[in-house]
Amino acid sequence: MYEAFPGNYVWNLAVNLCLEMGGRIGEIEPANALIRAIAVQGADAGTEAFFEAWGRLADRLVALGDEALDAGGRLSAAEKFRRAAAYYITAERMQSRRFPGRRTMYLTMLDTMTRALEAGDLPAERVEIPYEGRSYPGLFIRGKGEGSRPCMVFCNGLDSVKEMIFLSIRDAFAQRGVSVLAIDQPGVGEALRLRDMTAVIATERWAGAAVDYLEGRQDVDAARIGMMGWSLGGYYAPRAACYEKRFKICVAWGANHNWGELQRRRLAREGDNPVPHYWDHVMWVWGKSSLDEFMQFVPGVTLEGHLQNMTVPFLIVHGANDRQIPIQYAQMSHAQSVNSPDRELKVFTDREGGVEHVSADNMEPARSYIADWVATRFGILS
Repeated sequence: MYEAFPGNYVWNLAVNLCLEMGGRIGEIEPANALIRAIAVQGADAGTEAFFEAWGRLADRLVALGDEALDAGGRLSAAEKFRRAAAYYITAERMQSRRFPGRRTMYLTMLDTMTRALEAGDLPAERVEIPYEGRSYPGLFIRGKGEGSRPCMVFCNGLDSVKEMIFLSIRDAFAQRGVSVLAIDQPGVGEALRLRDMTAVIATERWAGAAVDYLEGRQDVDAARIGMMGWSLGGYYAPRAACYEKRFKICVAWGANHNWGELQRRRLAREGDNPVPHYWDHVMWVWGKSSLDEFMQFVPGVTLEGHLQNMTVPFLIVHGANDRQIPIQYAQMSHAQSVNSPDRELKVFTDREGGVEHVSADNMEPARSYIADWVATRFGILS
């Protein structure tokens, strides 16, 4: 993994994820240089300085995009708005939920992403998924081809957002004729930040709502809908597919088999955290008011005792050097999904690349492998 901040895994993870979203090293490095000395103080200290440096970078790209639009360069503007959105995402997700500038930057990111989609005619549309008397948002990315297409519901993990999914997967699924519904389910993105919708253990509730929505679209083949997720989505997606039987396949990108147990290990300082201000963040996600309350609740966030209900093809993808989720969890998910008719564990090694958590060091190998696997199971590739 590219180490912009030697010894600071959390900040390095953020930078690598941004590069996978399309960030440019020549833009990022000057911003990083301003805060490199602060990074040695640890993951939490200095995040406001990160916010300022990367926020100025994103603001500059937006201004350049406006200039391109004024000059008639619509596609040039879209590229700049898209990178600016990636920089806003990176700066915003590093902050404490109590940081006063966080909400404003998040709203700015949403607006910038909308401008990128509109200026570039990018193949994504914003949608709303009705859910238990309310709704949560998504981005629908249509697969190439005529008629109704198969579709994967792609859920977030602990701290990603639907725009990160869109920018990271690019057109890998669409080019293979598979649509993707990237969602901000309860506990992440807009659902959490703007609607106070916290995460739930029974993920089949909001996942089933996504299927309901997709069944109402004429451009989706309701007989070919799958479920996938990355990071904590490696719990969310398999749990949903175990109980929402309309899903026909499932992918876990990062095998978060027992996230509840993982929290006990993190309290003991085993493994790395994905974001600064970690314990405050997880309490926010799950709607808990104290660490004690959270730790009493969290053992229920596990696939133990559930995966025998996985009755569809199931792909587990894991990086050999994942420093957040033990590779043993991938092996456990594979071993316990005994009723899946087609289960596979794919571990990415140094030879292939993509060895870090959700292949943050190089997403292409995992992204392409997953897209091929999905297209094959949906009968598109032979």
